[in-house]
Amino acid sequence: MKKHLLPLCCLLATTTCLYAQNRYQVVITEIMADPAPIVGLPNNEWIELKNTGTTPVNLAGWRLGDLTGLSGPMPQYMLQPGSYVIVCTGNAVTALSAFGATLAVTSFPSLDNETDQLFIRSANGTTMHAVNYQSNWYNNELKKEGGWALEMIDPSQPCSGKENWNASMNASGGTPGTVNSINGSLTTLPEPAISHSYTTGNNTVTIVFNQPVDSTSGATLTHYTLAGNSITGARTMPPLFNQVQLTLAQPLTEATIYSITVNGLTNCSGKVMAGQQVQTGMASATIAQDLVVNEILFRPRPNGYDYVELFNRSKKIIDLSKILLANRNSTGNIDNIKSVSQQPIYIFPGDYIVVTEHADNLALNYLVKAPSKVMVIPALPSYPNTGGTIVLLNEQGSVVDEVAYSNKWHFPLIDNDEGIALERIDPDQDSQSAQNWHSAASTAGYGTPTYLNSQYKSVETGKGSISVSPAVFSPDGDGFNDITSISYNLPQSGFVANITIFDAAGRPVKNLVRNATTSTSGYWNWNGLNDKNNPLPIGTYIIFSEFFNLQGKKQVYKNTVVLARPL
Repeated sequence: MKKHLLPLCCLLATTTCLYAQNRYQVVITEIMADPAPIVGLPNNEWIELKNTGTTPVNLAGWRLGDLTGLSGPMPQYMLQPGSYVIVCTGNAVTALSAFGATLAVTSFPSLDNETDQLFIRSANGTTMHAVNYQSNWYNNELKKEGGWALEMIDPSQPCSGKENWNASMNASGGTPGTVNSINGSLTTLPEPAISHSYTTGNNTVTIVFNQPVDSTSGATLTHYTLAGNSITGARTMPPLFNQVQLTLAQPLTEATIYSITVNGLTNCSGKVMAGQQVQTGMASATIAQDLVVNEILFRPRPNGYDYVELFNRSKKIIDLSKILLANRNSTGNIDNIKSVSQQPIYIFPGDYIVVTEHADNLALNYLVKAPSKVMVIPALPSYPNTGGTIVLLNEQGSVVDEVAYSNKWHFPLIDNDEGIALERIDPDQDSQSAQNWHSAASTAGYGTPTYLNSQYKSVETGKGSISVSPAVFSPDGDGFNDITSISYNLPQSGFVANITIFDAAGRPVKNLVRNATTSTSGYWNWNGLNDKNNPLPIGTYIIFSEFFNLQGKKQVYKNTVVLARPL
């Protein structure tokens, strides 16, 4: 019997070699996530696999999965080099087998229309390919509504994301089991880069990249440096392999910002990433006014989208996956609660984050200086054109900030506020004060998503009881000194204020404030208009301020301001 042992071992080795495969030898090349309304293909969900290698692959025991589950094992099937196979649920086999080779699996994942994370796993548990598709990969507003498949352009670049996918160009809505209608070669791909970083515990840091990295390269400790600490472990995380989890020798301190340097890392195509740095740290619990609403677009241009900009005015690191956006319904109750992020993403002190439904559309309409600071969610809460309420909540459901905005907060001389954002003037002042909001400047494109507001002004109270800044202002909508602020400091609360503006001839032209209750400090803004909302001419104006309380105390102040360039 021993003389037969060697040939048998050779046979087993040959069989094993035949079935052996490398990661990305079999890839997902087409996805039908939303088959209705029917264009020309059956009303069934399915995916397509392709063997991109030079040897056959036996799919026996392979499984398909997403974020919510894992299918049953695939049956015996030899996928030949360059060949395709359709994978679907059992009741779809009859309809889909007319288009090509078809495999049925039990518990076929329900494919989400907007976004889902799909992966295929070999019989030994190795993740062979994963795709985190999104509805904007269709690059077509009509086709993303259903009936059309997502097709991969270049199967030789399986690690690419949005750049390598598009809606099918085939008249039937897809090409199951055959070469894709958009099949081609990608000549330019985004450079591998760091997206962001977050922590899980005080000695574990995760770095997220914009594309999959080579798993061996990602697990090499010498590619990472953290000042003041040692990195003792690195692991490239499946199924997308676009995250590396680092283990640290020393624990991190809460609310401290750390910088990690990454150098020499390669992506799955072997391209070396240039040296880059990323901030990280431990997030803190968010309380009222840590994070504020800083800019609002509630009446977008035609085919545009609303956006809400948030600003971190605290000294904390805030995890946006623990922040929710909402509104209030007609009864005043908090409603339409939406998560800002499904994954941990940090907003650091002094940073901005813009939440919208469509990042590409935002960039078409406004200058977006920091695209990485744009968060896309499937649907914002409803923010009506004439007025509504924006509510920020923390993970306990407590209100962090709230703004009941009105279209009347726009500059009165604007005839059409379509596409014009409302900007917060000072993030440290009252969220609900109409005086703390102003239309974005025309010179800034009527919106400043992801960066400093065009109308930003940190109100300086000065040493006196009343100060006016700037002393010369020009309300022409250019974002530079469009308004002047009248700031006050009082010895105690409980005063009532009246402010009247006179022209150089002593004639009253604007009753700016009437019987307003005050705190110990605050401010009002003047935009250069009179009581009839007409622009006043160039000249010097007297600001007459009167404060009194019920105890008979009274303080009167006069300040001058120059209106230099009216509308």
